Amino acid sequence: MLDLKDVFYFVQVVDKGGYTAASKSLGFPKSTLSHRIRALEDALGVTLLSRTSHRFAVTEVGTQFYHYAQTLLQAAEVAEEAVRQRATEPSGVIRMTTAVEIAQFALKELIPGFLRMHPQVRIVVNTTDALVDIVAHGFDLALRGHNTSLQNSSLVQRTIARAPWYLFAGEDYLSARGVPATPEEIAQHDTLAIAKSGPSNWTLTGPNDRRCIVQITPRLQSNNMVALKEAACANLGIVALPGYICRDELASGRLTQILPRWTAADARISALIPYKRGVLPAVRSLVDFFAREMPRLTAFDPADATPM
Repeated sequence: MLDLKDVFYFVQVVDKGGYTAASKSLGFPKSTLSHRIRALEDALGVTLLSRTSHRFAVTEVGTQFYHYAQTLLQAAEVAEEAVRQRATEPSGVIRMTTAVEIAQFALKELIPGFLRMHPQVRIVVNTTDALVDIVAHGFDLALRGHNTSLQNSSLVQRTIARAPWYLFAGEDYLSARGVPATPEEIAQHDTLAIAKSGPSNWTLTGPNDRRCIVQITPRLQSNNMVALKEAACANLGIVALPGYICRDELASGRLTQILPRWTAADARISALIPYKRGVLPAVRSLVDFFAREMPRLTAFDPADATPM
């Protein structure tokens, strides 16, 4: 096992451009520093630094090791910070971004609850349906809904809650056009859908994981779920939406669920966090809080609706 201090000394020598500058920066003799680097080279069985009386150079294998060493030291720093801050009371400003619907329907009671628990924390919420580069824009956290895998990135990803999609329509629409008895019949109905490029279709999943792809020609497309929900309440067609954002309309009778044994998407809400910011006590506490509390808000049991 390598001595992490020796790895640190090696990186310092490379960063400072030689033993003399590194020893001054570290505050101990150059001979001690040279001894530690030789011990590291002996442990690895390679020469990392080429030394002559007139020249200092990093070998090819030394350059390769230097890049790995930087990553190792950064990870060690993050791990140390995470452990040290476990006992630290969350404080400071959290800048987060999320979709409008998540903020409106899933966060409206969670954020006030978290702020009451942690009086030293302030939260700035940016709501947008655009995919924001959270690193470039300086956000500490993003909450995103998705029904496909998120792209691999340098961001820490954590699933917070399930948010399955179902099919809904207004009662007057169903009275006039009839209630679909099978997924295939939806193709004969007016539909309302999330705007996207290319042909529109819904992939429905039913009992025993049976899948049915329904081609649709939406009467209305929008990237705003609330607009689509209101269009369905106005009896313009069938809409596929996360169940949790339609709960109030189902309770009031403005919407009715159809084909309750079929889901239109097995969506998730996930937290995305820049690598180092995820260990900050306030950010970590907020994400943990969301993971505990949000599932009960986004849960949707078709048995609680009034299906047709």
